[in-house]
Amino acid sequence: MTKRFRKLAHSIYECKYHVVFCPKYRYRILKDEIGKYVEQLIYRLCEQKAGLEVVELNVQPDHVHLILWIPPKYAVSNIMGYLKGKSAIKLFARYSQIGKQYWGRHFWSRGYCVSTVGIDEEQIREYVRWQEKQEKQEKQSEAIQGKLFD
Repeated sequence: MTKRFRKLAHSIYECKYHVVFCPKYRYRILKDEIGKYVEQLIYRLCEQKAGLEVVELNVQPDHVHLILWIPPKYAVSNIMGYLKGKSAIKLFARYSQIGKQYWGRHFWSRGYCVSTVGIDEEQIREYVRWQEKQEKQEKQSEAIQGKLFD
């Protein structure tokens, strides 16, 4: 989708996130067939949540880079729990040899890195300053108009 903003019932939004996560112990296991399967899994799992969309996906042997559109009705932490949990279950079911390396059935490491993507901070600061100037100009013009009619 090429539109800048998306819509929900009572809001418009542009919420894109860069997320990085890795397998437990940073094992270099996401290569060849397993890496391709993880990529397919992430696309399929994201299709199952309304409004969730993969913008970019790069599966490296020891980590995954992902840029996602996540609607504001979802918390990033919930989406990450969903993606990591469901994908781990499916990986263990399909590749039984992984269970030997990952005892306790914990495939992904506990945490993840997340960063917002979109308008940079300086653009937002400029916009806020511009809005403040606009407000002051409107107050001045209202004051002048008030004096004219007094």
